[in-house]
Amino acid sequence: MSHSNRRNRELRAAALLVAPFVFVFAVFFLYPTYKVVALSFTDAPLIGEGTWVGLENYAKLLGDRLFYTSLWNNFYFVLLTVIPTTVIALMIALSVSKLKGRMQALVLTLFFLPYVLPVSVVTMIWAWMLDFQFGILQPLIAAVTGKAVPVFKNPHWVMPMIAVVTVWWTNGFNVLLLIAGLRNIPEDLYEAAALDGATPWQRFWRVTWPLLWPIISLVLTLQLILQLKLFDQVYLLSNGGPFNQSYVVLMQMYREAFQLNHGGYASAIAMVLFLVIVIVSVLQFQLLRIGGRK
Repeated sequence: MSHSNRRNRELRAAALLVAPFVFVFAVFFLYPTYKVVALSFTDAPLIGEGTWVGLENYAKLLGDRLFYTSLWNNFYFVLLTVIPTTVIALMIALSVSKLKGRMQALVLTLFFLPYVLPVSVVTMIWAWMLDFQFGILQPLIAAVTGKAVPVFKNPHWVMPMIAVVTVWWTNGFNVLLLIAGLRNIPEDLYEAAALDGATPWQRFWRVTWPLLWPIISLVLTLQLILQLKLFDQVYLLSNGGPFNQSYVVLMQMYREAFQLNHGGYASAIAMVLFLVIVIVSVLQFQLLRIGGRK
């Protein structure tokens, strides 16, 4: 068999193996993406064709005060969650990594358990614990504030409490990533640092932090993307209230598409959110890379 024939057979075999993925990717990602982009330039309802309106939806969005409110709430939520959840996950990972055997596996399982729960169960648990009349956490809140607080109906409490719920729910995955990163750091480096007289704090900053930084930057980037797409917790716990204090971009998109039947305008909101996520995540990742080289 000639070299060219063998190469052609290999190319056909590779194409045959890749074809199912390409088909699924095109049908369930590329085509919907194309439709969203196309709809954003029309006045189409959620289902059906519309009239081409050009940039009218985007111009309307620039003058929509509710969109700016929802965008600000998204960024406020990012500030409440991304860095705090990474710091908490790092502290948990450092503590768990010091345990051995079954105890480490048990503790790690306990921290990861909330992550496997569906959002409906998570919000039900926290809505019960923070219930204004019967919540088991209300005495703790009353001890701090002097009275019970309906946290999901209070404009000052709603976003911080949804952030607490989110950190509790999602942090197990971050802990697993950081534990994996810690296990890849050679023990010889810690032993050499200890022989040189380095304190535990110095070993952390000189050994652990630089070698763990790629995982930390990955966790920060993933959390940023995830929290900018906030919807489920807000919808189930506060429904965007009170007074739009927890109203986020995906809630506005949901309202425009599924309640007001404005498919074109909802698609424009989706495209703007997509661009915001891409720009912010790329900028953050580049800044983290620069920080990691210093």
